[in-house]
Amino acid sequence: MTPGCASWTVLRALLLVPWLAALCAADWKTRRLPNALTLGGLAVGLAVDLGWGGVDGLLSGLEAAGVSALFLLPPFLVRAAGAGDLKMLAACGAFIGMGGVLPFLLFVSFAGFFVAVAMVVARRTGAARLKHAFRTLFDWRYDRKAGRAALPPKEDEAGRVPFGLAIAMGTLATLVVEACRGC
Repeated sequence: MTPGCASWTVLRALLLVPWLAALCAADWKTRRLPNALTLGGLAVGLAVDLGWGGVDGLLSGLEAAGVSALFLLPPFLVRAAGAGDLKMLAACGAFIGMGGVLPFLLFVSFAGFFVAVAMVVARRTGAARLKHAFRTLFDWRYDRKAGRAALPPKEDEAGRVPFGLAIAMGTLATLVVEACRGC
């Protein structure tokens, strides 16, 4: 429990909502998350952690950022997620802290699934990259090299899902749950 927990949740929400909105708009429009926003958000998150919780708060933010980045590292390595997504997830993890990182990652995962399915159903993205990502992760017999060669070009917007939306939704869901349960 953090002293002044409700104030802590409100402060993070006030800082996060405009930042997440800017990131979501950039991700939706260009399918890119700018370094200035992602790394700037990480720096602000860690600074707020230090200012609000002292060294313990900073360490909690660093740990949560690291765990969050490690969570997205396997999809990043198989090219199912971008570097901007990895940096945004780490920045949001820094804002959440170690006490809420597991629910945060669970909410982001569920939101990512629903965003991807909604994009495919609405025909806003092709299913080829999503299918390749799932087969790469779960089908040991899948020929990854041939599958990667058959994918549409990476620059093709229709082949990519804006995962920043899912990260933002998971972050806000974590804050709402935290506020509802009284930190």
